[in-house]
Amino acid sequence: MSTERRSNTERTRRTTGALVSGARLLFARRGYAGVGLAEVAEEAGVTKGALYHHFGSKAGLFRAVVEQVQQDVGERVAAAAEKEADPWSRLTAGCGEFLAAASDPEVQRIMLVDGPAVLGWAEWRRMDEAASARHLVEALADLVGSGVVAPQPVEPLARLLSGAMNEAALWLARSESPEADLADTVEALSRLLESLRAGA
Repeated sequence: MSTERRSNTERTRRTTGALVSGARLLFARRGYAGVGLAEVAEEAGVTKGALYHHFGSKAGLFRAVVEQVQQDVGERVAAAAEKEADPWSRLTAGCGEFLAAASDPEVQRIMLVDGPAVLGWAEWRRMDEAASARHLVEALADLVGSGVVAPQPVEPLARLLSGAMNEAALWLARSESPEADLADTVEALSRLLESLRAGA
């Protein structure tokens, strides 16, 4: 790669990174509908033209923000799971970390509230699948395959658990006692997961 091309690539990376970071801050604070493109460009220190050049529209920029938030949550979940030695502990730790990550107001607003509304349910689900849902399917498939979880179809089970955790995260977003309710939710999730064990 030539020096000029490398310089252009680095400039593009800096510009798009600044736009996504600035937009993430504003979308988290005021929601998608409450943010204008001019203030995003100002927050990022770039022109409005640069924003259109790289993302095409406000929705295009928001999609990149949602993707980043989903990736961050997925990395938190994976890091928590990887600390555990056995597959069952990895599942429970990952699910618990998802609830903890999703209780962050920024994650709730961008990923769970505005994400499906702005992008549409089908696109939001596709992105969620790419970011984290497949990991849940893989973890459950390993547990069913090893006999830890009672034999059953994995795909519907993964969707049921994912839906339950997303719904719990939305409920936590409206909580007046978020720390206590998060602890209660993690405990309830642990009991729910325990019921899946073979012979439970």
